[in-house]
This record gives sequence, structure tokens and C-alpha cells, in this order.
Amino acid sequence: MGLMELIKKRYSCRAYEDKAIEEEKLAQLVEAARLAPSAKNLQDWRFVVVRQEDIRRQVAECTNQSDAFGRAGVIIAACSNSDHIMRCGQAVGPIDVSIALEHICLMATELGLGTCWIGAFDAEKVRQILGIPKEVAIIELMAVGYPVNGKCATEREPIERVVCYDKWQF
Repeated sequence: MGLMELIKKRYSCRAYEDKAIEEEKLAQLVEAARLAPSAKNLQDWRFVVVRQEDIRRQVAECTNQSDAFGRAGVIIAACSNSDHIMRCGQAVGPIDVSIALEHICLMATELGLGTCWIGAFDAEKVRQILGIPKEVAIIELMAVGYPVNGKCATEREPIERVVCYDKWQF
């Protein structure tokens, strides 16, 4: 499958089969994340891949859609151990972790898996469940698993509403 086809096929999956993800596929997902670019090549991301059902369900209970995410094959806690700020004023952690997570999304799509970014979660509860140190930022959670159904229709803004050239023209 070509890259543009993968990009068009990826969606936020919120209905998963209660089925484990094969170790070979998990290895490909984490390798895709590991190969992502990062600011100053800091590679500041750290991922806790929650496979064990009881722990996965505890983490899912910390989200806004615990029933759906609890059935995913894994939930990934994506973290950053960096407090580096780029010259533009942005923290590298959320940006670097986001790039790596999108690598996971695209690889998952290629492998026939669905993903969902989870920003609505109780970080302190997740920290306690997974034993993540206080100095490590939990940036995002991501559910990954076998989708129950096909792609949900998502509307996108027309290109003219999101892109201009040379100067701000919105």
C-alpha cells in the first residue's frame, strides 16, 4: 500500500475486537516509533505498551471511553523524558512523541490494525497504574487493535481553508 493510501485509510478507531496483537506486529509498531525523527536527535520518547488485560482495562478506566479502549489489543502510554525547549519556544516532548505516534498509526494501518489517539485521560491515575516516574511526562495514550468495522466517515476541511502560500491569507 502506498503512503497516500495509508494516510487516507487511517482513522480514529473506537470499536475493537477483543483480540491480542501478534508479537511480530507489535515489534513492527515499536520499530516504526523508534525510527521517527526527533529534535536534536534526542529520541526523548518512551513507550509503555500495555498488553496484559487487567492492566490494560485499568488504564482504559482512566479514559473517557473505557469500554471501547479496554477491548483494544494494547494501549500505549507515550511519554517524554525531556524538558528541552526549541528556539521557537515549543517543547520538544509533545512534538517528538506525536511524530512517533503517527508512525505507529501508519504502520498499524498497513498491518490491518486500527488506532485512536487518546487525550482524554487522567494522567496521574495512569502514572500510578504503570509506575511512570513524576519527572516523565505522559503525553498521550494510544489504543491499537483489530477494528470491529470499517472506516468511519470523517469530514475534512477543503484545502483552501487550511493552506495558503507565501503569506497568511486566511
